[in-house]
Amino acid sequence: MSISIRDSIRWLPDAASEPTSTIVLTSPGHRFVDIRVLKDATEPTTSLDWAFAGTSSSEIRDGVRHSTWRHVVDSRTRVAETVVDEGDMISQGDGRSLETGRMVNPATGKMTDYEEIWTDAEVEGVPEVNPDSAASRRGMAVYLGRYYQGVVRIGDRFAAERWLWEDGKWQHKYRLGDLWIPSPERINKATLSIGDEIRSEGSPQKWIVVEVSQP
Repeated sequence: MSISIRDSIRWLPDAASEPTSTIVLTSPGHRFVDIRVLKDATEPTTSLDWAFAGTSSSEIRDGVRHSTWRHVVDSRTRVAETVVDEGDMISQGDGRSLETGRMVNPATGKMTDYEEIWTDAEVEGVPEVNPDSAASRRGMAVYLGRYYQGVVRIGDRFAAERWLWEDGKWQHKYRLGDLWIPSPERINKATLSIGDEIRSEGSPQKWIVVEVSQP
């Protein structure tokens, strides 16, 4: 499990920069939620760069950890299962990791080599929740330590949320869309068990707990 915060991205041969606030929460069961919010945008409808969730896996290739991220929910497409990201992860020895790979540069539309620097934040504990898996309804929420993120798609509608525990309470840091995502107060590891359903009055959506892990 990990809380990964991106420090920079570099599209070779350009210089590194970080135009977004990007946080990835990955549960012990290798389910992840990745939300990337543009720093300079002023409106929620234009501030989302990319948000997606799915499952991850890793293997060692020629002494290097090669990671694969398979999407289940994606803000950019309704057919998220066709999206697979891959990259090599190299420890920098200072708590950070260098990710290298090749993907489409959104600024040019061309396949480009890239480098990303990631920092792992401290993890304190993990409940994780997932909604029903009907084809038209997909989503995932992960709660790790002081961070909570969720994404959900129903047809063409998409929503994403980020919360952070600060000053003794949960602070809403980002929200896009009007689909319901359970708040972190509803995700209590002391009372939730695998298979439990979380519902909201006035919403037909239900979220089902698929993973609960202790620190």
